[in-house]
Amino acid sequence: MEVYRSLKKLQEDLYKKKLTATALTQYSFSKINDNTDLNAFIEVFEESALNTAQKIDAKIANGEPLGKLFGLTIAIKDNIVYKNHKVTAASKILDGFVSPYSATVIERLLAEDAIIIGRTNCDEFAMGGSNENSFYGAVKNPHDTSHVSGGSSGGSAVAVAADLCMAALGSDTGGSIRQPASFCGIVGLKPTYGRVSRYGLIAYGSSFDQIGPFTHNIEDAALILEVISGGDDYDATCSQKEVPLYASKLQSETKYKIAYYKNAIEHEGVDEEVRAASLAIIERLKKDGHQVDGIEFAELDYIVPAYYVLTTAEASSNLSRFDGVKYGYHAKEAQDLESTYRLTRSQGFGKEVQRRIMSGTFVLSAGYYDAYYSKAQKVRRIVAEKTRKTLETYDFILCPTAPTPAYKIGEVQDSIASFLGDIFTVQANIAGVPGISLPLYKTKNGLPVGIQFMAGRWQEQKLLAFSNTLMP
Repeated sequence: MEVYRSLKKLQEDLYKKKLTATALTQYSFSKINDNTDLNAFIEVFEESALNTAQKIDAKIANGEPLGKLFGLTIAIKDNIVYKNHKVTAASKILDGFVSPYSATVIERLLAEDAIIIGRTNCDEFAMGGSNENSFYGAVKNPHDTSHVSGGSSGGSAVAVAADLCMAALGSDTGGSIRQPASFCGIVGLKPTYGRVSRYGLIAYGSSFDQIGPFTHNIEDAALILEVISGGDDYDATCSQKEVPLYASKLQSETKYKIAYYKNAIEHEGVDEEVRAASLAIIERLKKDGHQVDGIEFAELDYIVPAYYVLTTAEASSNLSRFDGVKYGYHAKEAQDLESTYRLTRSQGFGKEVQRRIMSGTFVLSAGYYDAYYSKAQKVRRIVAEKTRKTLETYDFILCPTAPTPAYKIGEVQDSIASFLGDIFTVQANIAGVPGISLPLYKTKNGLPVGIQFMAGRWQEQKLLAFSNTLMP
């Protein structure tokens, strides 16, 4: 069967009855089974996916109206709930849990005839940048299986990059869509905070988390964003702003003003080939007639520490609900309520999650709140304000998505070194602005290198149209 990387082309062939949605879905399952070594999927939803596919085929046969995403095989990160399906956030502590309801994004995908084929592996509770922190094991990069996929949405990125499905949803708290997209050579979009409902997303850092798509092209990313965006009564932080028809406005001949951080590209932690790719895109943009200016971002070295103080604080609160009492893993040897909490949480959570919960509890504790949490909030305000002002002067901010290409599995053992991999992505989350990683370059060894662009709040339309002009 032909490998489809464009929803438009797939839908044309479905209309012409060159294939069926059922056959396409079965093909995806066979591809997943043939690539289990990548460890991208935790579970496939064979029964429900085939039921959806059969309904689409019946609609086509009967000439009935079809949704915008009909035929799209899409995977969901294992922290997005789907009614009557298991969800674990890649953690032992939620082993066997079946969701009693669906996330808003799931309802919206299904309403537009998307085929949800399974749940993908991720770093436990979305905490990690390599997808090595999963109860189900590391996800492998399809470009070189000895290398990491990126995280925390590594399974979703690999599923798309390896053509196991056409698209996938991930969540992005500090780069968890954009960084694995960069490592795997696909498009990864983090929308403006509040653009997409978080209802049904298992929370890590509630004021940072945002759901977004992985695709092979901009048109599909725009269409998925169009479907999953919009106000939601179940999420008070979700904007009621009208959702543009993103996919219908992807042509752009505008010459933009673009800023790049000189100290980011020159940063000592940036790989030479990543630096070369960044300089190459700057030159390309200049040749295309855009104004590209180098500016300084003095707060660069402060954003990662501030981000981790704030997100771990939120995580310590959000994850307090997982205690072994009502659902999920329960330590059998527990004798009373105190030992239930202590044993269940110490056995159920992985080391990285435990580390972040304890860090968050520490920065919120008496005597340390002002020293850490309140200072981090001040940094957040400064970064958000500076980002806003920069994006009032410039249309976009350019920087590498990640300081390095995908590194080898097991190569980075130090947590601090892992955290620094987020140095270029966390700004978009701190400021609440949209960011996208584009697969524009490769290293001499064939590993993808993503370039990131950020735009002002609610400027996804402009960001997508501009990105579309850069794609091969």
